[in-house]
Amino acid sequence: MTDFQTGTPSAPTSAGTAPAATATVTLTDQREAYALLGANDANLRRMRELTRAKLIARGETVTITGDAADVEGAERMVRDALDVVRSGGELTPESLLRSARLSSEGRSLAQETQVSGLSLPRGLKPKTPGQKVYLDLINESDITFGVGPAGTGKTYMAVAMAVQALKAKKVKRIILTRPAVEAGEKLGFLPGDLQAKIDPYLRPLYDSLQDMLDQEKFESYLTSGVIEIAPLAFMRGRTLNDAFIILDEAQNTTGEQMKMFLTRMGFSSKVVVTGDVTQIDLPRHITSGLAVAKRVLSQIEGIGWHEFTEVDVVRHPLVGRIIKAYDAAEQAEEDRRAARRGELASIPEDERD
Repeated sequence: MTDFQTGTPSAPTSAGTAPAATATVTLTDQREAYALLGANDANLRRMRELTRAKLIARGETVTITGDAADVEGAERMVRDALDVVRSGGELTPESLLRSARLSSEGRSLAQETQVSGLSLPRGLKPKTPGQKVYLDLINESDITFGVGPAGTGKTYMAVAMAVQALKAKKVKRIILTRPAVEAGEKLGFLPGDLQAKIDPYLRPLYDSLQDMLDQEKFESYLTSGVIEIAPLAFMRGRTLNDAFIILDEAQNTTGEQMKMFLTRMGFSSKVVVTGDVTQIDLPRHITSGLAVAKRVLSQIEGIGWHEFTEVDVVRHPLVGRIIKAYDAAEQAEEDRRAARRGELASIPEDERD
């Protein structure tokens, strides 16, 4: 049992000194203390960085002291962190940053990442409110689009939902596919036969599945066809019934490929499409099928659409800042182009260079 007690502010010790307060958090056992404080107290150090109050951890007790307002905020932060631990979520220095951001808005990370009615592989839990919304959409919709930057868990969470559906016998097979679009490297120069050439494009999908299934089970599913991982071109002409189908890297599809893929969906099937419109590897004159799908399908009933942001990035904190910097640079470049077009439009045609 956890006991949160905020002490009554004491009188100032000298003129001008703010009154002090104390809060005590008693944890259930050493295991809970380790989950809360982190390996080598990494989580405790991050919590100390996020508050002006003083946090001291001894055994199964965390004591918080400082100004009353600071102690109140720090107590709320520790409580929310403990709720994340107790709900089975993963507490990291990065998730504590998200928790602090939500706490400043009067919200709770534990509450906003709790998904009811789902038991994902390996005890996997959403780490951001955006991931929770995404999982809820997949659960409720026949087709779900998850769009956003790298590191937001678009594909990984979709694969987790596919494995969960297979284990619950909601589907009979999992089909994972990606367009084999060259991103700076030439497919024809890769060694081996066709399968060897396309495997590097599909490797991230293999990695996600192997995280969630025992190796023996994974290989058995591949051999028997319960799990199929193939390039998008292999989907043409098929009707996919009783399947959980994931199209990854959808920004590299053409409009025709996207239409072909979506119309493969059969009865008792679920489709998830993931992509990042900032990482399109198609030739410049070809419009991304993901962009076309958003324009054509975003208002159709039965189709869920979720857009992640840099706030949902669950990789190293620098990844979110890198994404934000690139977005700002691209917007600045677009603004310069728009200004240039405006300047040209104001110059008579016979005077333009």
